[in-house]
This record gives sequence, structure tokens and C-alpha cells, in this order.
Amino acid sequence: MNRPPYRPTPRQAAGLAVIAIAALAYGFAMRYGVIQNSAIGIACENSGTSWLCASRRTAIALFQPQAFGIVALGAAVLNLMRPSFIPFAVTLLAAGAGIVLYNTALSSLAVAVLIFSLARPAAAEG
Repeated sequence: MNRPPYRPTPRQAAGLAVIAIAALAYGFAMRYGVIQNSAIGIACENSGTSWLCASRRTAIALFQPQAFGIVALGAAVLNLMRPSFIPFAVTLLAAGAGIVLYNTALSSLAVAVLIFSLARPAAAEG
């Protein structure tokens, strides 16, 4: 019994596009607006109690151990085994942020695995 390959519906594809754009926007805003901004870095070192300093510390704590890439790769492998919307979306979120936030190796590997998952048959209904 041949099942067709997994393809997101048009509504899901639109949602995935929004998720990917949001992840990239978050990554760019954090990297260029907060992390690499020397004035914010100095201010956070001196008095670091604001939400901006907390989000800066959190982003740095996540990208140093390659957390974005690991989450993206895990979700992509899960999606490769059983394609569905949720792991696809998680992969896009983590990989989009990871590619911009210094986790390029694992995040781009996750995107490659995600592309391979489009060749897998869709899950059986019922």
C-alpha cells in the first residue's frame, strides 16, 4: 500500500512560514540588537536587572552549549521518523534561531534532515 509523501496543508504551510519568519526575526533581533550591542552588554554587566538583560543572558546560555541546534536536530529526526506538523514547526523555530545565533552546524543539519522528511510517506490515518 503506497502512501503519498508528507506535505503540509496550505494552511499549515502558511503557519510554518510565519513560524520560520518569527524565528529568524527573533534571532536577528537578539544577535544584532541585544547580544552584539556593546552598550547593552556594558549596561547588563553593571546593573543587569531588566528583562532585556535577562533575555540576553538566556540567549547566551542557550547558544553556548548548542541548545538551539540540538533541539532542532532532535525535532527533525523525530519528524523524519514520523512526519507531522508539530516537530516540523519546532525544527523551524529552533533551526531558524540557531542559524542566526551561532549554532549553524547543527541547525543547518536539522534543516537538511527536515527536507529529507518531506520524502517520507505521510502517517497512516485512523
